[in-house]
Amino acid sequence: MQQTYHTAPVLYLNTLEHGGKQYIRLWYKPDHRITKCLKESGFVKYSKTYKCFVTHKTPEAIELLHRHFQGVALVDTRYLSRPQRLRPAMGVVITSGNLQSEPLAKLPELPILRLQPLEHGGKTLIQLSFPYNELIYNTLKCSSCCRWLQEPRCFAVDTEAASLHQLLDDVQGTAQVWLAGTMKISDMAIMRRLWEQTYRKDTGYITCPQPYIEKLFLLNYSLNTVRTYHSLLLRFLNGHKKEGLDRVNAFSVDEINAYHRQMVQAGTYSYSFVNQSINAVKFYFHRILGRHTLDLSQVERPEKADRLPTVLSRQEVAKILSATANLKHRCLLQLLYAGGLRIGEVIHLKITDVQSDRNLLLIRGGKGKKDRTTLLSQKLLESLRTYYKKYRPKVWLFEGQYGGQYTTDSIRNVFRGCVEKAGLQKKVTPHSLRHSFATHLLEQGTNLRYIQSLLGHKSSKTTEIYTHITSHGLESIVSPLDNL
Repeated sequence: MQQTYHTAPVLYLNTLEHGGKQYIRLWYKPDHRITKCLKESGFVKYSKTYKCFVTHKTPEAIELLHRHFQGVALVDTRYLSRPQRLRPAMGVVITSGNLQSEPLAKLPELPILRLQPLEHGGKTLIQLSFPYNELIYNTLKCSSCCRWLQEPRCFAVDTEAASLHQLLDDVQGTAQVWLAGTMKISDMAIMRRLWEQTYRKDTGYITCPQPYIEKLFLLNYSLNTVRTYHSLLLRFLNGHKKEGLDRVNAFSVDEINAYHRQMVQAGTYSYSFVNQSINAVKFYFHRILGRHTLDLSQVERPEKADRLPTVLSRQEVAKILSATANLKHRCLLQLLYAGGLRIGEVIHLKITDVQSDRNLLLIRGGKGKKDRTTLLSQKLLESLRTYYKKYRPKVWLFEGQYGGQYTTDSIRNVFRGCVEKAGLQKKVTPHSLRHSFATHLLEQGTNLRYIQSLLGHKSSKTTEIYTHITSHGLESIVSPLDNL
């Protein structure tokens, strides 16, 4: 006899997140009929970790559950889309609303069209590379600035600025254009278009003034700094787009101060981020607008929190390095730890920078455009030799799937995956390997002055932070509690 609605047992569905993926957790009051149905279904598995039945969180899985339990139990989805509550430790910040410092809205993600240099017929061209996409292919085929090359079988454009501007016009809304690391563009209007191509340009959108970017390059600021200043000024200008650029250019110290005070009160921006924004806006008013009488030295700056860097133990580092079977990925992570490198320094390494005869790594154009040398571990050297034989990189030590430099985002993704696979619960980044390198050297008794040189720190005060987190010398100190 079929059960009536009010007597049927209930199978509740809950959202379960594991490994960055969404699953459905199934729970119910003990009932042998539901247990039997779950065991017989081919799309539900029992999790020993969570001690419950789980399945993938997809519309198809939910539909299958409804069908599978028809006449056996009611499938209740009321808890499936319930908003997640923040844990008390995570906290919450209540703001005044309508923050002008909010990030600019982005366009939906598009396929990547990569530009890289190409020698063809004794002439330098720009090769267009992309995972096959019919829309991109047809767009390039119809473009007046592109031509198809039979021998390398690719599209290419000339290196003139007019050709690149036309290309950007043609692929707008179809693809996002990326530059290979070997591409050097001197036309600032093109650089500005590339940096702003992902932003949604609503009514009143204010583009970054071109003289601002040109002045930063003229004063030999690094590309990373130029790009950071560009994005922060863009955020400042568009935070006041309703007032218009002319009104923004006439702002007083109080109005600039109010913008950055909002950023501090939001509680979501770091000390360095707010300070960079202040410096970017200050550069605009002083160096571009020439408003030197505007005393921006009085702009309120947030107080820096004295936070210690997160350091991994030797055992945790070993777990991360052994968490991947991919030789290239392992070499990348070994480099970060073995030489105390920044991720930007890793992707800029060339094959010739590995000086095995001197057991040194040459770091060119590190932070502050400084060159330095650092340690070349023998274990790392063996790994790199095996890696070179397998991958045969041409210019850069680590090259992307389609040629050119490896990207920092790729390194972050590799590191994140290894940390997850190693089962570490700490909140760490690739830079944590650099911190661990310095701390472990100090614990081995290495002189702080040598560590400063290996890390490329300008001031010894920067390196001294590692004296606060090392366990070196603490072993001999006895807590007063132990003497009670």
